[in-house]
Amino acid sequence: MSDDIKEELPEGEESFAELFEKSYKETGRLAPGEKVQVRILKISGDWIFLDTGRKGEGVLDRKEMLDADGNLTVAEGDTISVYFLGAEHNEFRFTTKIGGGAAGNAQLEDAFNTGIPVQGVVEKEVKGGFEVKVAGARAFCPYSQMGLRRVDGPAEYVGQHLSFRITGYGEKGRNIVLSRRAILEEEQARQKEEMKESLREGMTVHGTVTSLQKFGAFVSLGGIEGLIPMAELGWSRVADVRDVLSVGQEVSVIVKQLDWQNDRITLSLKETLADPWEQISSRFPEGSYHSGTIVRLMPFGAFVALGEGVDGLLHISKLGGGKRINHPREAVKEGETVEVKVDAVDREQKRLSLSLAAVTRAAEEEARTIDTFRKQAEEAPKQMGTLGDLLKAKLEKGK
Repeated sequence: MSDDIKEELPEGEESFAELFEKSYKETGRLAPGEKVQVRILKISGDWIFLDTGRKGEGVLDRKEMLDADGNLTVAEGDTISVYFLGAEHNEFRFTTKIGGGAAGNAQLEDAFNTGIPVQGVVEKEVKGGFEVKVAGARAFCPYSQMGLRRVDGPAEYVGQHLSFRITGYGEKGRNIVLSRRAILEEEQARQKEEMKESLREGMTVHGTVTSLQKFGAFVSLGGIEGLIPMAELGWSRVADVRDVLSVGQEVSVIVKQLDWQNDRITLSLKETLADPWEQISSRFPEGSYHSGTIVRLMPFGAFVALGEGVDGLLHISKLGGGKRINHPREAVKEGETVEVKVDAVDREQKRLSLSLAAVTRAAEEEARTIDTFRKQAEEAPKQMGTLGDLLKAKLEKGK
């Protein structure tokens, strides 16, 4: 602030700053680097005045609350998080982070000692991580410390303005190590505590897909992330998560399980979709024929996908065409399209018993042939008797 508004003190009297320094040392209420919540009292041309909840006002450089276009991002009355720098010129000085300008090594060393975040620009990818320019100095951020998890395309960070915490400071600022992960974990912990009060199992929540992995998809629920396992992506078997979701996609999911102790939130996309087994009896009635794909071979039989979320079992005893086989692979293979007949439907257990249509049709044709032969055999004596009666009547008539 300008010199003309500094408080003039009689010679020999302690300044307010000195009294404050002495006060926090004695009480431990506020120390450099401490993070606090404050309310914005007034916004002037260069400064933002803060209500700290303690005796006296705090100040924050207005530039820290401007976006990339120079627009103010806060208003009077807003509550924000800030870090205490110290008492200077009879004022409580606060910051949200050390800026990206030439702050100098002294400020960077203070940020290292107090834990205050620093803002940096990711310059380029280097061996083991990234080179970051922060407050006019070059620093290094390892891959493992750039985010909560390793991303598939690390080059996407290059050019971004991000906040970091200095975890290593040596050689008078020539050796600076950063961590963005530390800040993200701190924020995640805060949001986790907030969500503990509102999030419940069985709730439907909205989120954004942040990462696709071999084992499922991570979804941001507004600060904390949950996982949709592969089995919960849909009612049918999903081989590749990318067939169902994409990064940035907005989704509605069910909270399947909450494990706060291990920081695990399990989500389900499947349970937001209609259960195909609700209409199973009308879609796949007993005796009906359908085409399907062999999706899995097991020692006891082959599973056939008939539609969205509906698989049926071809038992090994129905695969040999009357011959005994040791494994389903002797008769069918994965990916093969087959026609099957629905032999039985168990809606409660979600099971369909199937048989190969060709074998079934052959058996039915054989049964019809045998039935026809039997009927003909039964009718033959009657026909012979009728023919004999006619011949006898004709002979008598000729006499």
